Amino acid sequence: MSDRPGVSFSRYVALGDSQTEGVGDGTDDTGLIGLADRLAVAMSESNPALLYANLAVRGKLAGQVRHEQLDAALALRPDVATVIAGVNDLLRPEFDAGVVGRHLEAMFAALTAQGAVVATLTFPDITQVIPVTRPLGARVSALNQEIRAAAQRHGVLVAETADHAVVTDPRMWSWDRLHASSLGHQRIADALAEVLELPGSDSAWTEPLPRDPAQRGAVAAVATELRWVTGFLAPWLLRRITGKSSGDGRVAKRPSLAPVEARTGSTVLDSPV
Repeated sequence: MSDRPGVSFSRYVALGDSQTEGVGDGTDDTGLIGLADRLAVAMSESNPALLYANLAVRGKLAGQVRHEQLDAALALRPDVATVIAGVNDLLRPEFDAGVVGRHLEAMFAALTAQGAVVATLTFPDITQVIPVTRPLGARVSALNQEIRAAAQRHGVLVAETADHAVVTDPRMWSWDRLHASSLGHQRIADALAEVLELPGSDSAWTEPLPRDPAQRGAVAAVATELRWVTGFLAPWLLRRITGKSSGDGRVAKRPSLAPVEARTGSTVLDSPV
């Protein structure tokens, strides 16, 4: 448990891409929740007057997050912020961990210089979740090294999700395997809550899930792979070829600070202030 029972925050701003937006946790029709919404709920338990903004937009590269979200985040003057980006870069042929690291560091530097407590995370080995991405394993490691180094230079808190086997459990991932499931989003929020030392936070998020009695047989596994290739991989590759992004035409779901109310594990978002 946190040994700082009085810690609380007043203004939380989340920057990032689809994970922070909440893809995989709900739908566009019913509304997305996601790790940042869930973390905001945890923060509001110690400060019901917490104000929360989420600037994240799916499909954004780290440089786009920096250039399109940082100024808006600074204008909101958060006392706590999360910055999570880099996976979309990692999937591009021209990926350069150093370039991504410099974009992240610029955001870390600007937010901490303004007085915000900043938290981020390391990424799990996606090759354990998507076997066909095995050539990308070294990229994940390089990106995590950049994140750790930049965070250390600016006093940014790092949730080391990369270090725990539970994060590659299939139940932690949505059907597309690139976005966390509702359970995964909650575990990520819990990891960030722990490094932020929110009241009641602990390391329970690292614990393995109970054994799944409905493990798939070989035939079912092959069928699942085929559905993933046709339902996700093929459309994703088509967007890459045509230069399109899942974020085209989208804006932040919560661009202004607003109160958060916790209800049955989800968030109720009041009118922006």
